[in-house]
Amino acid sequence: MGNEPRLGSKVFYKIGEVSQITKLPAYVLRFWESEFPFLKPKKSRGNQRLYVRQEVETVLEIKRMLYEEGHTLAGVKRYWARRGRVASQRVRPKELAQKLRGNLQAILKVLDSHSD
Repeated sequence: MGNEPRLGSKVFYKIGEVSQITKLPAYVLRFWESEFPFLKPKKSRGNQRLYVRQEVETVLEIKRMLYEEGHTLAGVKRYWARRGRVASQRVRPKELAQKLRGNLQAILKVLDSHSD
């Protein structure tokens, strides 16, 4: 854990700062923006990329998957695409409670039918 990158409490990080934190060249960060549609840092008035903390953490996770775990770029893209679909399909708590209630009632009916 001693060599993990340290993120400060800043709101935005310029591409040079992200490059230092992640130990990745800026051209790699720009390339990844073209490969991962969700990795879209805001642009300042001067057209500088401004990454938020979540984006920096995402870059670190992509780096880990590619360089430490040995995944291919295509494999990492598939992982993030699936992750994005799952996140967009999240169920609201009320809907989840109703679904669970229905499932529990069905289980109770099965148990009741077997107890006779």
